[in-house]
Parts: sequence; C-alpha cells; structure tokens
Amino acid sequence: MAYKFFGVDHVQLAGPQGCEAEARKFFVDLLGWEEIPKPEPLRQRGGVWFQCGAHQVHIGIQKDFIPATKAHPAFHVENISELRDYLLQKNVNVMNDDVRADEGVKRFYLNDPFGNRLEFVERL
Repeated sequence: MAYKFFGVDHVQLAGPQGCEAEARKFFVDLLGWEEIPKPEPLRQRGGVWFQCGAHQVHIGIQKDFIPATKAHPAFHVENISELRDYLLQKNVNVMNDDVRADEGVKRFYLNDPFGNRLEFVERL
C-alpha cells in the first residue's frame, strides 16, 4: 500500500453567518482553546479556527444553517469531572451520560452556541 492514514487533521463544524464573535466567546473564553489564524485566501468566507490539543476545530459559515444534533465530534479530556463542574458553574447545559464500564469511558455532551452537539470523553 503506497498511502497511509495518520488520523484526523481537523473537525469542521458549521455556524450561521456572523457567528464568529460568539464562537470566540465559547471556544476561547469558555473552553480555553486558542484561536488560530485562517489562511488569507479563506478569510473572505468567514468563520474561525481553533486549536484543541493536537487537533484543529474549524467553524465554517453555512448558508441556511441547521445545527448537527446527532453527528458530532468527541474531544478527549483529562479530568473530565473538573471540566463538567466548571461548565455547570458557568451555567452551561451539560447532558450527562452514565459511565459505561464495558466501554471504559466517562462522557458528557453539550451544544455549542449554534446547537451543534459536542461530546467530551475521558478514557478510564
């Protein structure tokens, strides 16, 4: 085989036009991710990019936007209970999921400001 996969480079989530400031407030101010600059040729499209650990999350502008309520990225977290408590203190609606011993993970879900489903998971 001449080709090889290394994994995920980035995750693209969609948002409505003009959502950049709200995305920054959520992903940078609340979650603590770093905003990274979009390449110059792509800036005219709008949207905003963030660094999450080794991966990037891109928020792209979608005309006639409809949030992804089932399909979702899952973000690997250390100390997920602390993150959950922090988000609850910030009045973020966290959807708990029972620990599944057979899977060996703890997880919860929440929606970004645009209604996209996000999963946060810690391997036990």
